[in-house]
Amino acid sequence: MRSTETSGVEANGFGFSQTEAREPKPAVARLVSFFADRVSPITAAVGLTAMVCAALSVTFDVVRTFDEQRLLQRQLMHVAAAEPVALWHYTGTAMTTLAGPAAPPADVGSLVQRGLGAFGLAFAMIGVTLVRRPRRQVSATPYEALLATLPFGAACWSAEGRLIACNAQYLQCLHLHRKELAPGASYHASIARLVEGGYTSIISDDDSSRLLELHREDGSCLMIDERPLADGGFVTLVTDVTQSRRTDDLLSTLREEQRLLARRYHEEKLKAEAANRSKSSFLAHLSHDIRTPLNHIIGFADMMKQETFGPLGDKRYAGYVADMQASGERLLQFFARILELVELENGEKPLKPEPFQIDDMMTAIARRFAGEARKAGVKLMPGSATGVRVVGDRFALERMAGNIIENAIRHTPAGGKVSFAAYSASDGVVIEVTDTGIGMSQERLDALSQPFAFGDSALTRQNTGAGLGIAIARAIAQLSGGHMAIDSRPGLGTTVAISLPLPAATSATVRPRAAA
Repeated sequence: MRSTETSGVEANGFGFSQTEAREPKPAVARLVSFFADRVSPITAAVGLTAMVCAALSVTFDVVRTFDEQRLLQRQLMHVAAAEPVALWHYTGTAMTTLAGPAAPPADVGSLVQRGLGAFGLAFAMIGVTLVRRPRRQVSATPYEALLATLPFGAACWSAEGRLIACNAQYLQCLHLHRKELAPGASYHASIARLVEGGYTSIISDDDSSRLLELHREDGSCLMIDERPLADGGFVTLVTDVTQSRRTDDLLSTLREEQRLLARRYHEEKLKAEAANRSKSSFLAHLSHDIRTPLNHIIGFADMMKQETFGPLGDKRYAGYVADMQASGERLLQFFARILELVELENGEKPLKPEPFQIDDMMTAIARRFAGEARKAGVKLMPGSATGVRVVGDRFALERMAGNIIENAIRHTPAGGKVSFAAYSASDGVVIEVTDTGIGMSQERLDALSQPFAFGDSALTRQNTGAGLGIAIARAIAQLSGGHMAIDSRPGLGTTVAISLPLPAATSATVRPRAAA
C-alpha cells in the first residue's frame, strides 16, 4: 500500500488544500463565523428583536422627554412675558433670572434608568434563549460511539495523519489491543502493521477515494477503502472479504469445470453418434453380405434333404442337413431383424400411415400365435372388441404387437396365461399385453431398452431370439407417435402397454423419423 504522501492523502486529504483551508480571514468575518458557530438562529433572532425593541423604546423615551422640556420652556417664556416675577417650579425650586424664568432641567437620571431597564430586559430575553437552547439541541455523537456501530473496521485520521478514533473491528484486523493503538498514533505505522506479511493490489485510485485489496499469508483477504473528510482528514474502512473471494473462486472453478464437462460431453456425444452410425452401417452391410451365402446354404440344404441328385448314404446325414437348414433359417431371421432395426433407427424404413380397425389387427394376431401358444402350453386370452379406428402402418404395428406377444409366450411356463387387449381412451388407444411368466428385476428391465438384451434369466432362457423384439417394438411405437411402458415383477409376470394416438392426433405425428 502506498503511503499518505504518495497516495494524495498527506495532511490535505484527497483533493483538499491545507493552505486554502487555513488562510487568514478578516476580523469581521471571524466574528461572524464565531457567532454563527456558537449561536443558534433562534437565539440570534430573539436577541436582534429584543435589542431593536430596547433601542426603539429608549429613542422614544428620549424624544418624548425632550419634547416635554421644549413645551415647558415655551409655557414659562409665555408666562414671563405677561408677569415678570419670580416663578417657582412645581417641584418647589426657585428659578429667578434677569432675563426671565428658565425651564427646569430634564431628569437625565430617570431617562438613563429607563434606558438601562429596556436594554436589561432585552439581554434577559437573550439570556433566557441561551439557557434553553442546550436543552433542545441534540448532542453530537462522539467518533468512538459512531464507529462502534459499524459492522466493519473503521478508523478516522486527522489532516496530519494522526489517529482520532477507531472501532474494535479495525483493531481486530491489525491484531492489536486498544492500548497498543491509542488516539494520536501514526497512520504510517498502522498501515505498515495492516499490510505486514501480505501483498496488495490497487483496484481504483482517484481524488475521491482509494480502493485496495490486501491478501495475507494466512489466506485472508481484506478490502481497504480510504475516503477524505471535509476538514482535511480521512477515514479508513477495512472489510473482510475472505469468504466472498473464496466463494467467487469456487464459482469460477465450477463454471470452468462445467464448461470443460460440457465440451467433453459434446465431444463424446459426437463420438457416440458417429459410432452409432458406424455400427448401423456395419450391421446393415453385414446383414446384406451374410444373407446371400445363408440363402445359398439353406437352398443347398433343402436340395440335399430332397436328395435331388441321389441318396446321401448314411441316414444321419438327413438329420445333419435338417439341422443345417434350421440353423441357417434362424440366422437369416436374426440378420433380418438386425437390418429391420437399423432401418427403423436411421429412418430408412418409412411407415405408411393408413386408417384401419384396431380389432381386425388384434384378431389377426390371435390367429397367428394360437398354434404357438398351444404348443407351449400357454393359454392365449384376447380381449373384447373396441370398435376404434387408428391411423398408422398396420404391418409395422402388427409386427410391434407380435414381438411383444411372442416374447410373452416364450417366457411364460406351461400352464400360464397371456392376455392381450386394446382399450380406447379420450386421447388414444392402449394395447396391453400381460403374461404370468418369470418376470424381470428392475435392473434387467432397464437393460431392455438396449438392443440384444434378453429378458429371461440364464437358467431358463431358451436359445432362440436375438434380443431385438423389444427394441424393434419400441422403435415402431415411437415412429407411430406413441409410447411403450413395461412393468414387471420377478415370479409374477410382465405387463407391456403401448399407447397410440387417435386419427386426429396421429395425422400430424406419424412420419418417418429416427428413434430417440
